[in-house]
Amino acid sequence: MLQALPPEPPGEVIVVTGQALPDLGGEESRQVDILDARRLANAPAHELDAILLQVPGLQLFRRSDSTSGHPTSQGVTLRALGGNASSRALLILDGVPQADPFGGWVNWPAYDPAGLDQARIIRGGGSVTYGPGALAGVIDLRSRASAGLDGSVEAGSRESLRGRAYWGVNLGSGLVAVDGQGARSRGFTPVTEDTRGPVDRPAPYEEASLRGRWVAPVGQRTELQLGGLAFFDERERGLPFTGNRTRGADLSVRLVGTGRWKWSALGYAQWRNLRSSFASTDDERSTATRVALQDSVPSRGFGGSLEVRPPLGAADLRIGADARAVTGQSRELFAFAGGEPTRRRVSGGNSMTAGLFVEGGLTRGDLTFGGGARLDHWRISDGTLVERPLGGGAPTRADSFADRDGWKPTVRASILWAADRGLDLRLAAYTGWRLPTLNELFRPFRAGPDATAANPALDPEKLAGVEAGIRYRRGIFGLELTAFANRLEDAIANVTLGKGPDTFPGVGFVAGAFRQRQNLDAVKVRGFEASADLASGPWSLRLGASLTRARVKADGPAEPLDGLRPAQTPNLVLTGAIGWERHGRAAALILRHVGGQFEDDLNQNRLPSATTLDAFLAWPVSKRLDVIVRAQNLADDQVVAGIDDDGTVERSTPRTLWLGLRFGSR
Repeated sequence: MLQALPPEPPGEVIVVTGQALPDLGGEESRQVDILDARRLANAPAHELDAILLQVPGLQLFRRSDSTSGHPTSQGVTLRALGGNASSRALLILDGVPQADPFGGWVNWPAYDPAGLDQARIIRGGGSVTYGPGALAGVIDLRSRASAGLDGSVEAGSRESLRGRAYWGVNLGSGLVAVDGQGARSRGFTPVTEDTRGPVDRPAPYEEASLRGRWVAPVGQRTELQLGGLAFFDERERGLPFTGNRTRGADLSVRLVGTGRWKWSALGYAQWRNLRSSFASTDDERSTATRVALQDSVPSRGFGGSLEVRPPLGAADLRIGADARAVTGQSRELFAFAGGEPTRRRVSGGNSMTAGLFVEGGLTRGDLTFGGGARLDHWRISDGTLVERPLGGGAPTRADSFADRDGWKPTVRASILWAADRGLDLRLAAYTGWRLPTLNELFRPFRAGPDATAANPALDPEKLAGVEAGIRYRRGIFGLELTAFANRLEDAIANVTLGKGPDTFPGVGFVAGAFRQRQNLDAVKVRGFEASADLASGPWSLRLGASLTRARVKADGPAEPLDGLRPAQTPNLVLTGAIGWERHGRAAALILRHVGGQFEDDLNQNRLPSATTLDAFLAWPVSKRLDVIVRAQNLADDQVVAGIDDDGTVERSTPRTLWLGLRFGSR
């Protein structure tokens, strides 16, 4: 959003902000949680995914966060819609979608929370202007664009080290900002002590990211914003032959005009590459053997958007178009014998979405009306899956899949009544959709003894939902309650179709469970979300809850799932945070409780409920230097993140303590 002073004689001062255009008037009818710069910087965790879990109802695919989980398990969702590795909530950074072009997961180590101005979590579907993919909501990240220098250096449990810095400097009428972070750790052993074996060991990691932005005026009413991001993430999963590495880069350019006709034009390009190895163990977990190696998963994404806001007086209106095209492959070695691969598999393809949208808001007295619609064209093309022996000879499998395309609408309508004395009542109805990822469509995979086949015939997921909410704000107290009902048709899930040892189509011999990605009839979710906050002097209190009932509706091969809860979907999440801040001193305690959930689609392996307590303390020792202390899972509760069919239990982050120095000020 460019904020320029009104026209004056020569000598006028132009102020750049590095943000997009302002939000529309109809935004008040949405349920939005905002984590501001202070909450992002003064958090017990460093990782953005762990910080976002303060929002009830937000969840990753698995309970393991990005310091210990596999990158492909880091999809994010809201509203108990469940999922697999792919995200059902849309993450964007300065207008650019951040989901991996090939698989739809999120590379969380790429983002430094202290380098953000805010994170806006918009719950619910009906994303008209953000584009397709936001079935459960939108996580809108907005970068800092201010002059100054700050950073931190910290040491933590298990030989962990982490450092970060932000530097912004005025350059003429513009601003240049650079934000970098890096971390390394010996890690913890993911398998619990009572189920681990001699082969289990700590899971170390190294990660780093660097972001740069240049924001400058181009004329009196136009702002140029250039952005770049590069990152790497390297870690192991606690077994030999389970190392993985991700590298990525983004480039973007955005022009924002704030004259009488406001407008925005954005273009971006993204590159990602994943390398990942997989292993299996014997029954005693005394040896590990490599079973697959994704030696390269290159993917690229290109896109852009154009938006215009006509001057209509009291009404807000935005009209625009956007498009995104992705391409990617998984190149892997498999069928290992004697520690060496015998076959090569290459799978992948291309996909594209392009849409036109219109959205607006209008306030008349105590009523605010919002609504919008978009129409997208989608296309999946050039899908292939080829397997061949490494020793030469003809391919054992050479599939080329037919190109497909279609049209999908998205609509949203809402009304907000601003009643007297700080009370708001709101009602909304919406639809949305998500295109299957290239990973879901074309790549089969194995996890231990289990194997999952791809499905090139997957249809897009389609959501329809309604919600009603009450919001009360008076003085130091705020309260919000939302009831919602969603129906996700053609939900993509890994469906169990058989048990080994046996040979199954698309994957060959399987010792454990055989699954395939399939469209379920639907996932139906009904629930309530509540939040309350109280601020008095230096003290603040925040409470949140998400209570949901999610059930699968299925028939045919997936009929055994009918009436069951989607995998990895808790029915209850509770959060509470108490904070204190005065004269640069800050302290916070955050409590989070997650109810039981199931590891598998058949609801046979139940992950018990878990409660964690996190803490943060910042204490100045000079004008620009603070001592900071962070604690995650302070009570060292065992948070079960996964259960294998053989009884092996994987845990999430145990108690982790950090001590460091933070310099500068925000």
